[in-house]
Amino acid sequence: MRWKRKSLVLLLLVTRSLPAQSPQVPAAAAQRADPAPRLAPLTVDDSGHAITTAQAWAGQRGKLLRQWQACLGEFPPAKAPLKAEIVTTEEFPDFVRQLVRYQIEDGLTTEAYLLTPKPVAGKFPAVVVFHQTTRTNIRQAAGLDESKPELMQGVQLVRRGYVVLCPRCFIFEDGAYEAGGFARNVARMRQRHPDWTGLARMTWDAVRAADFLESLPHVDRARIGAIGHSLGAKEVLYAAAFDDRYRAVVFNEGGISLHRGNWYSAWYLGPQIQQPGFALEHHQLLALIAPRAFLLLAGDAEDHDASRVFIEAARPVYRLLGAEQNLGWFNHHAGHRYPPEARTEAEVFLDAQLKP
Repeated sequence: MRWKRKSLVLLLLVTRSLPAQSPQVPAAAAQRADPAPRLAPLTVDDSGHAITTAQAWAGQRGKLLRQWQACLGEFPPAKAPLKAEIVTTEEFPDFVRQLVRYQIEDGLTTEAYLLTPKPVAGKFPAVVVFHQTTRTNIRQAAGLDESKPELMQGVQLVRRGYVVLCPRCFIFEDGAYEAGGFARNVARMRQRHPDWTGLARMTWDAVRAADFLESLPHVDRARIGAIGHSLGAKEVLYAAAFDDRYRAVVFNEGGISLHRGNWYSAWYLGPQIQQPGFALEHHQLLALIAPRAFLLLAGDAEDHDASRVFIEAARPVYRLLGAEQNLGWFNHHAGHRYPPEARTEAEVFLDAQLKP
């Protein structure tokens, strides 16, 4: 079934899922019976009163944003100049791939691959591709590591007419795969920002990635999105929650619940989330993203059918803002992957939001 663009596409995305007996369902995943977590309602204020207007939600949203900012750590009050430079350039028949370097903070740089469609004419929509946990990180996302073609998302999207930026996650700096490498890179980051979690740095990097894209004359600032798999999905969630320039984002197999996976690791939120009384959960971040477009792709590994409760918990906020059609869910049942059917869902979703 080929979907029509815009509202019809997104309305179907809200409820579409492969059948439970799909032949792609791994046996272990088919037998999984993880309970769905209970999530606090979002449209009730601190006094227990129902939130029924967009104005009332704006006040509640501000409180949630402050709570989550305190959890992550405060961002810098000012941005350093990007001081962007091109390191290498490769020409292909239909796109250009460049390794670029730009400042995150004064004296601190990161690298990314920038993929631009050819010919360059007018302004393009843009997508940030956040890579998974793999030794080849941005090289995989940008198509230089062809061992997993399905995760060469940068090449897939540039050929679809997007300017694509594939930035390196900071935990993959020098020594990442030595014993304790990720933790050492977090410790090095905390020499600058003692109060930061690992996700504070990842989120600030996502802010700077949007800054870099906005600096390009051939990028339409009003049409920036993001997609990520696994580690990259985690970054997508926080990028969109804390930077409203991300108009549409795709979260694939990131483990949406704080009670699944390794969100407690130092490079994410740390052990604070395991402390008694910690009351934050990720349906609140989905509400911070509203009314912008969010698609959750599950595969019965990190995310499965129980993860859908996060979508349903955020739905009242989207409905209140008149944007229920912007909230999407799809279970591809293919495990911890980005299979063709998930790619189709993601690309149609992004096209509907970011292309005229």
